[in-house]
Amino acid sequence: MMKFDKLETERSNPRTRNIDELPTIEMLRLMNEEDATVPLSVRDVLAEIASAVELCTNAIENGGRIIYAGAGTSGRLGVLDAAEVVPTFGVSKDLFVTLMAGGNDALTTPVEQAEDSEDLGASEVEKTSITANDVVVGITASGRTPFVGGILKYARKKGARTILVCNVGDPGLKDYADVTIAVRTGPEVITGSTRLKAGTAQKMVLNMISTITMVKVGRVFGNYMIGVKILNEKLVDRATRIVSEISDLPYEESAKILEESGRDVPLAILMALTGAKKEECERILKKNRGNIRLSLKELGGVS
Repeated sequence: MMKFDKLETERSNPRTRNIDELPTIEMLRLMNEEDATVPLSVRDVLAEIASAVELCTNAIENGGRIIYAGAGTSGRLGVLDAAEVVPTFGVSKDLFVTLMAGGNDALTTPVEQAEDSEDLGASEVEKTSITANDVVVGITASGRTPFVGGILKYARKKGARTILVCNVGDPGLKDYADVTIAVRTGPEVITGSTRLKAGTAQKMVLNMISTITMVKVGRVFGNYMIGVKILNEKLVDRATRIVSEISDLPYEESAKILEESGRDVPLAILMALTGAKKEECERILKKNRGNIRLSLKELGGVS
């Protein structure tokens, strides 16, 4: 039987022991001070996050997927990050897959007992038809959640690479991970409530993994979101400004090129920077998997 009181995330925080007796502003100040420690904890594991990004980049470049797996808050954060990647970078919703203990119902309703089944985790990941090209990111504050453990073990049997994101120094599941990202956030403001500092750290780490992976596979040019899907007038304007600012062409001319491209932002950027015809730019972009910098080199433009 696991002794949960030994977990760093389950211990009582001496700084907040009398929080219920404080004035509201002092409660908030304490909470803010505790939250301020999270980015420093994340900074301590940047090398491990970099290793995770390399695994994810290689997976996508080889036709694989990123699979987020977790329970409770950790699972919900995985679902959130995966959902946000789609409109931000214009990728398929099938590129980031999510496995949540308790299924979709657990997004809004606690299904806490589901996290205790290793077999359930294994059966859920089996349904994804996981292959050796995929990467699994297991997210668990305690570093020992059985549901996540079942997923990581099954994934390794299938040859997939595995990453563990946790908030303790010696996670029980570390032996099933190729990369372990242990962000040690310590005791929570409210004892055991890992939706607080631990959850904040997990959100930061997932943001880093997904964002920098997308940068490395060419879904960002400079610091612009070139994969943006144009779904409303605000996004038409944003896309036009992106083309204009990257190419130094006037807004009106950029708007015309964007329309000529079929509102395909990477294509419009390549057309604007090179002056090449749409068909030629489409061919080169397809060859280079949408990577503008590689396409620019091939067309002789400035990269």
